[in-house]
Amino acid sequence: MKAHTTLYRGSHKAALVLFCLLGCLNFLNAQDSTAVKEEATAAPAAPKKSKPVPNTFENIWLLDNQSVMVPMKGSFQLDFMHRFGTIDGGYQSLFGLFGGINIRIGGNYVPRENLLIGLSLTEYNLTWEGYVKYAGLKQTKDDRIPVSVTYYGDMAVDTRSDPTGGLYAHGSDRLMFFNQILIARKFGDRFSIQVAPSLTHVNVVQGYYPGDTTADGKSVLGKEMKHDHFAIAFSGKVKLNNTLNLLLNYDQPITKHLTNNPNPNLSAGLEINTTGHTFQVLVGNYRYITPSRNNYYNNNDYKSGQWLIGFNMTRLWNW
Repeated sequence: MKAHTTLYRGSHKAALVLFCLLGCLNFLNAQDSTAVKEEATAAPAAPKKSKPVPNTFENIWLLDNQSVMVPMKGSFQLDFMHRFGTIDGGYQSLFGLFGGINIRIGGNYVPRENLLIGLSLTEYNLTWEGYVKYAGLKQTKDDRIPVSVTYYGDMAVDTRSDPTGGLYAHGSDRLMFFNQILIARKFGDRFSIQVAPSLTHVNVVQGYYPGDTTADGKSVLGKEMKHDHFAIAFSGKVKLNNTLNLLLNYDQPITKHLTNNPNPNLSAGLEINTTGHTFQVLVGNYRYITPSRNNYYNNNDYKSGQWLIGFNMTRLWNW
């Protein structure tokens, strides 16, 4: 009887020890779970980074205007642009193919992300241009940024020979400046639009004598046009297939001058894209190619049938 009692008491003690051990283990496990939960609460997962919408436009050029696009860092693009004369010359100029031709050659480099710098030479008045372009905002797929915004600035200089000073009294008179904000949005896979207000500044303008004199008897010189000219451009792209796009563009002058108000520009074209190459063929009214001169001096009127044919060819290298 004693043996049974001893065995029972020993078993009871062993069960009590085992129960205490299990309780300790459960307590420690609960403490670990609480610590994990606190860590998870203290360090939430980082939000996903928004990705930019690709290929709002296929090229930095959009017929007669720049687009919001800036190629990837290290890219170099060579531009060749050609404008024929207006078709209203008829057979005598073979509808513009033999007259009023203008050509531009330019190079563009992207030294850092979102920044493009360029240099070009246009045949008309031997105009050199230096320009810069910076993509400040890019439309994102999740619409956190709904539009792309890019700044474009261009300085043009007329380098024609002027040994007698009959064209320009001062070297600074040769300069023109162009500033533009490009705002674009892509809708789905096939349609993109762009709105681009601009300001052109011309250092020298033509003057005239209105017949008035100052208090000391000097003649008053009037200005035919203002030095500053505001305009706005509307552009669009419709994707027809993987390599072909329809491009549309309209440029509306805003500033009203005393005389020689520039005409609006209306242009349309087809864009063909291959690996590294883009070819745009267009019909429009702008002939100067230089943006400041196009916006300030355009005298071609589409209402009078003064249309011209042109094309842009570009070659892009990514290094």
